[in-house]
Formats: sequence, C-alpha cells, structure tokens
Amino acid sequence: MNMKTALVLLLLALATIFALVCVLLTRARTPGACQHQPPAQEEADDGRSRVFADLTPEELAQVVQYLRGSLGVPLADAAHAKPSDNCIASVDVQLPAKAEVLRFLDAGGARPPREALAVLYFGAQAEPNVTEYVVGPLPTPAYHRDITVQKYGEKVPYHRRPALPAEYKQVADFFKKQVFPAAPSFMQQVMEYDGANLAAVTAAPRGSQSGDRLTWFIMFQNVSGFFLHPVGLEVLVDHSSLDLAQWTVRRVFYNGQYYRDMSELESIYVQGGVHVKKVRRAPQDGDFSSMRPRAPVAATFPLQYEPQGPRYSIRSNHVTFQAWSFAFGMSVMTGMRLFDIQYNGERVVYEMSVQEALSVYGSNCPGGMSTRYMDSSFGIGRYASPLVRGVDCPYMATYVDMHTLHEGLSSSRKTAALCIFEQNLGSPLRRHYSNLQSLYYGGMVNSALVLRSITTVGNYDYVWDFVFYQNGAIEGKVQATGYTSSSFFHGNGLQYGNRVWEHTLGTIHTHFVNYKVDLDIGEVKNSLVAHDMAFEMAQAPWNPEQQIERPRLTETVLDTEDQAAFRLHSAMPRYIYFATNQKNKWGHQRGYRIQIISFAGDHIPEASSMERAISWARYKLAVTRRKEEEPTSTSVYNQNDPWTPTVAFADFINNETITNEDLVAWITAGFLHIPHSEDIPNTLTVGNSVGFLLRPYNYYDLDPSIYSPDGVFFVSEQDFMACEVNPITCLSQTASCLPSFPPFTYDGFQNI
Repeated sequence: MNMKTALVLLLLALATIFALVCVLLTRARTPGACQHQPPAQEEADDGRSRVFADLTPEELAQVVQYLRGSLGVPLADAAHAKPSDNCIASVDVQLPAKAEVLRFLDAGGARPPREALAVLYFGAQAEPNVTEYVVGPLPTPAYHRDITVQKYGEKVPYHRRPALPAEYKQVADFFKKQVFPAAPSFMQQVMEYDGANLAAVTAAPRGSQSGDRLTWFIMFQNVSGFFLHPVGLEVLVDHSSLDLAQWTVRRVFYNGQYYRDMSELESIYVQGGVHVKKVRRAPQDGDFSSMRPRAPVAATFPLQYEPQGPRYSIRSNHVTFQAWSFAFGMSVMTGMRLFDIQYNGERVVYEMSVQEALSVYGSNCPGGMSTRYMDSSFGIGRYASPLVRGVDCPYMATYVDMHTLHEGLSSSRKTAALCIFEQNLGSPLRRHYSNLQSLYYGGMVNSALVLRSITTVGNYDYVWDFVFYQNGAIEGKVQATGYTSSSFFHGNGLQYGNRVWEHTLGTIHTHFVNYKVDLDIGEVKNSLVAHDMAFEMAQAPWNPEQQIERPRLTETVLDTEDQAAFRLHSAMPRYIYFATNQKNKWGHQRGYRIQIISFAGDHIPEASSMERAISWARYKLAVTRRKEEEPTSTSVYNQNDPWTPTVAFADFINNETITNEDLVAWITAGFLHIPHSEDIPNTLTVGNSVGFLLRPYNYYDLDPSIYSPDGVFFVSEQDFMACEVNPITCLSQTASCLPSFPPFTYDGFQNI
C-alpha cells in the first residue's frame, strides 16, 4: 500500500467515525418516550376511606332490588313514570354520623354499617308525598327506615318534588298535542312550527305560593346554542294535577303582550291585532351561537406532562399527594365532596362540599323575570359532564368514572366525571433573590394538585375545583362558562341587560355558590378568632414631640353564632380563623384562616316571600355548631316550594356558643353577570371565578413547603450548573422524554 492510498483510507475512517459520533449525539438529544405508569385508580381498596365512598353499581342494584321487594307497592321506572306513579327518584350513599366515623378512623372502633339513601316519589297514594329511606346494611340490605320526618320535621309534600325528565317529556308532549294546535295560524305563519323546530326551557320556581306547580316555558329555536335564539313566545303551564289530562295553559306571552291562552292569541292574531316580530329562521348550526372555531387549526397549544410519572396516587376513592391525603366522592344532587383531608398525617378538614348554586335573573319577559334557579334541585352531580381530555383537564390527567342511580331502576356510568392532575401554575410559590450582604437565590415552583368536575345544568357550565398547595393551603373554586340565558328583546329590555343579537337580550343575573367546610384544626373542637388591624397614635420613644400612626393587631374571640354570621355587606375581619387550644412552637394558637374571594351583591330582598329558602346567601360567612340534624344549608325541595322551605338556613343561627365546639363554616361566594357581546357565543371563565382559601395560620412552626423536594437554592460560591446543587440545570437529562399520549376517546354522547 502506498502512502497516498493509506492517507485516503485514514480519511475515510475518520469520516466514518465522525458520522457515527454525530448520529449518537443526535440520538442523545432526541427525546425518547417517558417510561412511567399512570396512578393506580382501579385497585380494590377496602381501606378506611371506603367509609366515605360512593355506592358501587352492585350496591345500587341491591338497593333497588330490595326496595322493589320490600315496600309492598309497585314501583314504576322513573324514566317513564307518570306523576301518579310510585318510583325511585335517586339512590345515593348515606354517610355515617361523624362520631361513628371518627371512632372508626381514630380510635379503632367498628366500621360503621354501609347504608344508602333512597328518595322515592309516592304519587299513587291517598296523600302523595316524597319519602326518604335509609337502606342497609350493604351489600346485602335487610332493613329500611323512613327518615323523612326525623330529617325535615314533616312529610315532604308531593308538589315540592324536583321534576323528573319524564315530566319534561310529558310537558313537551302536552305542547305538541294540545297547546300548539290551539293556534294553528300563528304557529305556522309566525313560528314556522314544523313539530321539531322549537325547544322549551323551564323557569323555576313553579308558581307564586306553596302548592303551586305552574311553570313558565320559554320557546327558542331548536338549533345549536338554542339558548341565544328566543322567539318571543312563552307559555305558563299548570301541571299540578297528577292526571295529565287535567293540565292546562294559564297564560301566554308573546312579544310584550299577555293572552289568556293560545286560543285567544290565535283569535287576536287572525284579526290582525298581534304585533308580530318575525324571527329569521336560523340554520341548524345556530350561526352566531355555534361554538365551531372560526379559525383553522394552527400550531398545537402548550401541553403539560409528568416526565417521571404522576407524583400522586389514587386507590379507590383515596388520593395522596406529597404531604396531602383525602377521600373524594360525588353527590348526585350537590356534586363534588371531600372528606378526611389530612396534611402531614393531621386532619385539617373533615368535610368540604358544594351545597348549592343559585342564579337570580331579571328580564321584561315573564320566564326570565321569575327565574331563581337552585341547581341542586336539578342535580349538580347528576349533570356532571364527561370531561374532554386536553381541554377540560390536562391531557395526561387521571380521569375517574362515577356511577349514579337517578330517575331509573338501574345505575348509569358517568365516564370521566372527575379528573385529577398536578398542575405547574407557572409562577413561584415563593422566591427570593439576594444581592445584599450575601448572594443567593431560593425559590420553589408552585405545583399543586387539582381535583375537578364540570357540571352542565341547562345553559351554564360550572368548573368546580379543589386545589391542594404544598404550603398546606386548600382552595375551593368555581368558574362559570357555557351559554348565557337570554330573553326576547323588546320594549324596555335594555333595563335588564344588553342586546347581544338582533332579537336576543342577554339578561342580567347573579351567581351565588355555597360551600360547607367542616374544619377540625388539631382536634374536633375549635374556636373562631378574628385578627385585624387598627391604627393607634403613639409618641416616638426617641422624640416625644413626634407622633406616629402605627398599625397594631386587634384580636376578637367570636363566642356565638350570631357574632360569627357575617352578612354580605357587613364588615368582616380580614383575618378570621378556626383555632385550636394547641400551641405552635412560638406560643400561638394553631389555626387555619378562611379567605373568601367573592364579588357578590344582594341575593334577593329579605322581604321576599321566598327569601328564607335561600337564606344561606345572606351571609358571606356563617360559622355554626356542627349538628347531624343540620347536614346541608338547603334542600332540593326548596326550588319548587321556596315559600315554605323544607330547610331554611337562617334557622341554623340561633346564638349558640361556638367556643371550643365542633364547628362548620358555611361559605358563600358569588358575582354579578351582565351579559355583553363578548359572551357570544359563550361566557368565558376569565374573570368569572370565585371561591375561598383555607390557609394555615400559625398552624406550623414555619412554612411546611420548605420540606418539599421541589425547592431550589444556590449561592454565588456554588457551581449552580451542577445537578446536585441545582436540579433545574439537568432537566435536559431528567425530563428529556416525550409522554406516551393515550388515544383520545370520548363517551359523552352515549346513553343521553
């Protein structure tokens, strides 16, 4: 081999080696798939949290089978029941008494028997009524107890029952067969009615006095986003009779005028006496009300993933995350609820649950002006929406199915009714950069665990969150979105909202949400303490002629329920907290502070005949003694008879002492919504968020997040590019993988 050939071979060998190195380097920089498993969520768990667990499909089936064989009366399927039938309206878990649960959880006592709460409508009785039974023990029921009178002090009259879907179907049939045919010319020429192009929305409450079941039904074009397409026709139906043949029309409204019934409207219309405002027929997609994006798909929005797998775990209904643990469930009527919330092994909250969502509307149309929706009556949990992966929750969140039984004889599975995820909030939980005396940086990412459900009750969608922060704080939050309700624009409509389309008035309304928070700070018995600030005038010790206005801390122990009931517009101490007799290292009572984020105004004038039914909304905060006979701030039966409320929260507040007692905080948050053009097609979550925070207040000796592994700290003398000093610098190695995205699925349109 000559020198020239040897040189060529050497160059070829070097080129080959260089190419191989480039390939290896390229591969090293190319992210691989993250290797991790999702958190366990389907393992059987007979642990302690099961005492709070929702009923399983098997348990629900056993309850139905027991009731059908033990009550001695026929039970119709509620999905098809007439008002004159007996039927099962709903079955949910009956939670044991708190004392029983704590004996089991904390003192090694016996596990409380597992029981169900069954709500039955008895329409086929001499005195029709609603009855609530406790059925147990599960999984093999052997007894049932009627607890209605014990719970409410009376039998629940039948007219108070929440409407079943079957009743709405019967109303729709009533319109199609009796109401609309009474005005054939008007319906054909003005409404262009073809048997399917109108949709009706119910107002509530139903009537003006106890015993009524009279409902205004508002007509809209039956297109996508129909809530924004009123046609000007509203009908008051008397459906109080249990005999469908006895239902009647009590009043008709069209374009600002009232008529005795549809026959009178038809007669006056034929004579040319009706002022007609013809509404252009909308396309099936709703046109302006369609949520179809008006822009083509572009670059993918940012995604969040967990490079080393979820840092939380789920076993049955129990969740652990960092120092947190809690049990979760979903009430058919009131939605998400949490129990036995612990931080570092200490219980801070026994129960945290949604109680009610209220909306009060204004309008110059009858349906709108008489509407005061109490959503628990319709079912906040019942209408939990199947969550869309990547939009409603992060794509890689854990999605949890729920099983419920309502308005039928068999349970239904709600796919992806809840989601759980850890969220990097994109800002530091704490941080400091020091450039004085010593040079260092210390900080910590604000990464929190979120439990979410989204409820769609009619037009509105409520995003319900419970958020767990690494400093021991908990947030309860609700965001409102969905379609705004609307009325037909006519006359002086601008006094009740903004015009948002040609014939559409976005009607002014309020949102109020009530929560129950049973805090157990250090122990079951707590006191309520208020801290605030006041200025005092003082002489400067170094110069008696100098006056200083200095803030000083004020402290008040709130001894009674009356002192602890803060009305919406009253002053409330800025620091108000549940305190235990235990002390922290510095001699302070350990406590948790309640901080409310709300923009609520008046809920309804207290002189109103229906105000007592929503009297919880008088108060932004009310703290009462915890009582088993006061489990909820309201009742699902209040919606259809607010004039004689089944539960009146105002009665809870009777000046009892609350010092060193088991206490409950009832928290109300809300806001005013005046719909405007940017609410079309949908109301946005931005700015429409309210809730509360529970924050440790001298509960710990220092910020507990300092013990989180997420903290970052380095000083100027250190090599902050070294992984062992600053883990952030090595993310290219520890987080340089791509998540293995599960396929997108959605079952939200099944079994509607």
